[in-house]
Amino acid sequence: MWEYTEKVKDAFLHPKNVGEIADADAVGEVGSIVCGDALKLFLKIDRETGRITDAKFQTFGCASAIASSSALTELVKGKTPEEALKITNQDIAAFLGGLPEQKMHCSVMGREALEAAIANFRGEPFPLETKEGVVCKCFDVTEDKIRKVAIDNHLTTVDEITNYTKAGGGCGECVPDIEAILRELWSIKPVEKPAIQKKLTNLQKIALIQEIIENEVRPGLQADNGDIELIDIDGNKVTVALRGMCTGCLMSDVTIKGIQEKLRELVNKEIVVEAVQ
Repeated sequence: MWEYTEKVKDAFLHPKNVGEIADADAVGEVGSIVCGDALKLFLKIDRETGRITDAKFQTFGCASAIASSSALTELVKGKTPEEALKITNQDIAAFLGGLPEQKMHCSVMGREALEAAIANFRGEPFPLETKEGVVCKCFDVTEDKIRKVAIDNHLTTVDEITNYTKAGGGCGECVPDIEAILRELWSIKPVEKPAIQKKLTNLQKIALIQEIIENEVRPGLQADNGDIELIDIDGNKVTVALRGMCTGCLMSDVTIKGIQEKLRELVNKEIVVEAVQ
C-alpha cells in the first residue's frame, strides 16, 4: 500500500480541470499507454495579458498520475508561459503534500507535459526521444531523460532513477547502463566558474561557506533523506560530516567532491573539503 497524503487522495477522488479545451492555444502530450502512463495537457492563453487563463488534462495512469495532473493545472493558472516553466516536478509533489518516492515519475510526467505544451504554443519542436537514445526499452526512457531528471532532482542511485522515470523497473537489463550514466554524470559534471573571485576576509569566508552549505548543499541532500554537518573551517580546509542516508553511501566520495568544487567555485579555488564520521 502506498502512503498517500490527504491532498493526493482528494486530488485523485475529486480531480480538478479534467477534460479538454477545444480551442486550446497549447497542447502537450507525453508518455505512452503502452508504458502505463500518459498525459495530455491543454492550455488557454490570453493573447493580451500573456497569462494562462485555463488548463485541463486527460490522463491514463494511477492515482498519483491523476493527482499530479490535477495539481499541475492548478499551479499554471494565472502564470505566463515563462513563469509556468519555472514550476518543477518537486513543486507539483509539494503542492500535493508529497508523493511516495516510487510515484515521483508522475510529477516528472507533469513537468514534461508542461514543457511540451509551451513548446507547442511557441511553435517550437518538443525534443522527441529517438530509439537510438533509449536506455530502458521496457519503458522507453532515453539517456537524455535520465540525465536531465537526475540533475534536476539530484538523483544518485538506480532506485531513485526508477522512482522518477521508471527506467530500470522492468527486466533490469538497463541497470548497468544507468549506473554508468550516474557515475559519469556526478564525477565529470562541468562547473561554471566565475571569471574573478573576490578577496574575502577570514570572517567573510567562513560566513560564505556556512551560507553555501546551508542554502545550496543541504537542501539537495535532504531531498534524498541525507544531510550534512559543518564540523570545522581552518583556513582553506573545510571539514564536514555526512548524515542520514548519505552516511556510508557508495556515492559519498562524489558528493564530497561536488561540495568541494562548489566551494572552490564560489569562495576560494584552494579550498579542500574533507569528510569525517
